[in-house]
Amino acid sequence: MKTSEALKITGSLSKPSKMPGWCYGLPAKECKTGSKLVKIPGSVCYDCYALKGCYVFKVVQDAQYKRLRAIRDPRWVDAMAHLINSKKPDVFRWHDSGDVQDLEHLMKIFEVCELTPTKRHWLPTREAWIKKFLSAKPDNLVIRFSAPMVNQSAHSSWPHSSQVVDKDFNCPASLQGNECKDCRKCWDPNVKVVKYHKH
Repeated sequence: MKTSEALKITGSLSKPSKMPGWCYGLPAKECKTGSKLVKIPGSVCYDCYALKGCYVFKVVQDAQYKRLRAIRDPRWVDAMAHLINSKKPDVFRWHDSGDVQDLEHLMKIFEVCELTPTKRHWLPTREAWIKKFLSAKPDNLVIRFSAPMVNQSAHSSWPHSSQVVDKDFNCPASLQGNECKDCRKCWDPNVKVVKYHKH
């Protein structure tokens, strides 16, 4: 498969300035759980970064909805694997905006991870149903359940999770220009909980 064809099928990758590698962003408005949490004061989604700033520009929204439609294409898995394998960074983030849509989407992500064995994948999610399928995930994928409320701990039954907190955070981004730089905690299976500073 040619890269130009893969880009056409997938709707392209995203490259937020904070991230050390590439991402795949979907529209935050289409989050299944997030679209409910966004209405609840005190939730992590209430002041969602992906519903403001550059994310609301028409060109960004058009790209995100194109990617959302693309995940139903039967060629999407191979196209995504081709693009990810062609990139130099060894880390990939699923959904710098948006979330897993359904089981079919999740299984396709698993397939992409299996086809990109030299890459480390990180999937943050607020979709609790995914826990039932953790045993099927590839070893190079870390799925972190994101606690829904600010200063709330994620359920301990999840092997990997994340929180947004006012203090005692262990994500260094807020201290280094809102960038990951050389930190890879989110992708590290040995780091059980990543705590992001509320901003």
